[in-house]
Amino acid sequence: MDGNNSQSRPPSENPELNHEENPISKDDSSLETIVSRFQDAFTAGKHKFWETQPVRQFKEIADTNLPEGTIEAPTPLAEVKQEPYNLPAQYEWTTCDMDDEGTCNEVYNLLKNNYVEDDENMFRFNYSKEFLRWALRPPGYYRSWHIGVRVKDSKKLVAFITGVPARIRVRDEVVKMAEINFLCVHKKLRSKRLAPVMIKEVTRRVHLENIWQAAYTAGVILPTPITTCQYWHRSLNPKKLIDVGFSRLGPRMTMSRTIKLYKLPSSPATPGFRKMELRDVSAVTRLLRNYLSRFVVAPDLDENDVEHWLLPQEDVVDSYLVESPETHEVTDFCSFYTLPSSILGNPNYSTLKAAYSYYNVATRTPLLQLMNDALIVAKKKEFDVFNALDVMQNESFLKELKFGPGDGQLHYYLYNYRVRNGIKPSELGLVLL
Repeated sequence: MDGNNSQSRPPSENPELNHEENPISKDDSSLETIVSRFQDAFTAGKHKFWETQPVRQFKEIADTNLPEGTIEAPTPLAEVKQEPYNLPAQYEWTTCDMDDEGTCNEVYNLLKNNYVEDDENMFRFNYSKEFLRWALRPPGYYRSWHIGVRVKDSKKLVAFITGVPARIRVRDEVVKMAEINFLCVHKKLRSKRLAPVMIKEVTRRVHLENIWQAAYTAGVILPTPITTCQYWHRSLNPKKLIDVGFSRLGPRMTMSRTIKLYKLPSSPATPGFRKMELRDVSAVTRLLRNYLSRFVVAPDLDENDVEHWLLPQEDVVDSYLVESPETHEVTDFCSFYTLPSSILGNPNYSTLKAAYSYYNVATRTPLLQLMNDALIVAKKKEFDVFNALDVMQNESFLKELKFGPGDGQLHYYLYNYRVRNGIKPSELGLVLL
C-alpha cells in the first residue's frame, strides 16, 4: 500500500539557524501546486503501479462529481488470495515476531543500516527496539502483518514491511484501516523489485482480516495525497546541530547569540504541569476525543489506545498534562515521541536525539504556553531538536516558539478511500509514526 518509504527522510532544518528566515509559502505547498509542478513526471508513467490501485488518481483531481468514501468494494473473503505472492527464487517470506529478542534485533539492525536517509546522506533514522515494539504491537495487532523477507540460504533478513490496525474517522465515518509503515529493503537489493511484491503481500494479509482501507505517509508524491504537511524544527542544542551540519549559523549571528536565542527556562511555567500516569488514561481519552472531533481526518481512540500510545515509556513516548491545583481536573495535555537519527561520518557525534510532537490538547492553558513547557521538559531530557508538523493547531505556535521550517515535506495518503477535495494540514488530526 505504500510504494516508497513510509516516512519522509530525516528532516533537516533550513541552512540558516534563524527562525525568522525563509518563511514558507502556503501556495507552494498546496496540493494543486505540487501536482502541477510534477505533472510531467506523472504523465511519463512514473506511477504505473499506483494507476492500477484503488487510490485517488491525479486525473481525478478536477472531477468534483466523484463520491467520497470507499473506491473499490470489498471482495468476498473466500476470493482473497490465500497463498503469499511469489518472491524471486532465492528469497522467502518470514513473519517477524517482535516479542522474540533475536528477531527484534534483526529488524532493528536492518532499519538502522538501510532505512530512510536525508538527501545528503548525513542522517538516518535509528528507531530503538523499544520504539519498534511499541509501534508494532498496539491493541489488536496482527503478528502476520509484520512481514520480512529472508535470503533462503543464509536466512539473513533483507527486507521488511508492517501494518497495524487502526480506527480512523474521515468526517463522520469511522473506518477500520491498516497503518502501513517501515517499508525497508537492504541497500544492495534495491534493484530486485522487492518493494512492489511486499506492498501486494501486506495488502493481501490486511484483506484476509476483512480490512480494506489503509493510511500511510511518504516523503515523495504518489497518487494522490490527501494533504501535504511541512516539518518544522525547534533547536534545543544549537551548537551540536551546527557542528553536525543539521543547521548553520544565520546571517549576522554568532554562536553565543544563537545559544542565547534558543535558551529556555529551567522548569515549566504552568501550575499543575506533570507527567501523565496510568490513573489519567480516562481523563486524557476524554480530552483527546473531544479535541480530535474537530478535524476532518483523525484517529478514533478509546482508553486502550490511549494507554498504549500515550502512557509514558522512557526513550519512546513522553506525555504531560495539566491538573488544576484547585479542582484536580485534567485540563490540558501534550506529548512527543523519541526518534533519534544516526549521524553519518561525523567524528564527534553518532546520534541526533530528536523529539517529535505527537498529540496536544489545550483547553485552559494557552497552547503556546503548553508547548513551551513541552520544549522545556524535552530540553531537560537532553533532546537536541524538537520537530513538529503543521497539522492540527500546531501552526499557531511554530513561529512564536522559534521553530524554523525544514526542507522535509510529508504527504499523507489513504488507500481505497477517496477524500474528494483534499484537506489542509490544519484539518488533519492524525500523526503517523
